[in-house]
Amino acid sequence: MTDTLLHTAGIHGIKIPDSTLGHAITAFIRDTETELLFNHSSRVYFFGALAGQQRNLSFNHELLYAAAMFHDIGLMEPHSSEHLRFEVDGANAARDFLNSYNLDPSDIEKVWTGIALHTTPGVPEFMHPVIALTTAGVEMDVLGLTYDKYDASVREAIVAAFPRTPNFKEDIINAFYNGIKHKPDTTFGNVKADVIADKEPHFHKGNFCSVIRQSRWKA
Repeated sequence: MTDTLLHTAGIHGIKIPDSTLGHAITAFIRDTETELLFNHSSRVYFFGALAGQQRNLSFNHELLYAAAMFHDIGLMEPHSSEHLRFEVDGANAARDFLNSYNLDPSDIEKVWTGIALHTTPGVPEFMHPVIALTTAGVEMDVLGLTYDKYDASVREAIVAAFPRTPNFKEDIINAFYNGIKHKPDTTFGNVKADVIADKEPHFHKGNFCSVIRQSRWKA
C-alpha cells in the first residue's frame, strides 16, 4: 500500500495524518532512518493508534505519529550524542523538528516524553495517551506483548504495508546495538542494557532480548 493510500484510506480506520506536518514527518524519517527502522516506526504508529481505539482514548494522531516515527531516530549517527540515552537524543530531535511547525509547547513536550519513556515499562501507560500509546506500539511491534489483542487480518495488513524483515527479531536487536554500543553506560537502568549484554558477554544481562525472541512473531 502506498503512502498516499495510507494517508487517505488507512488500515482499520487508522490513517497517517494527511497534513503538512504528517507528510513532513514521513519524508524526514524516510530520508534519515534505515528502511528497517522506518517500517518499524510506522508499525509502531498503527499499533499504538489501534491500541488507542481499543482503550477508547482520545488523542491527537499527528502527535502520536510524530512520537512513533521519531522514537528510534536517536539510534542514527547524525542524531546520536556521546553521553545521552538514545531515547533522549530522539526526543530532542523530535522537539527540534516540531519547533518549526508552531505547535503548542505542551504538545511538543508530550511527544518528547513519549519518546524519552518508550523503553521504561510500567510508567507510560498511566500518562497522557500520546505517551502511553507510543510505548504500546513499541511493545507490540518489538515484544509482541499484546499480540493476541489484534486480529490476524489487522496484523497482516500493517506488516504488508510496512514489512518486517525475514529475520526481524535479530535485525532489530542489531539495530539497537549498533546505535548504542559507543555509549553502554547510558543503558543503565533500562532495557537497552540487555542489548549490550547480549552482544558483549562481559556485560551480562539478557532478559529483554529473550522476550523479543520468544514473542509470537514468526520473524
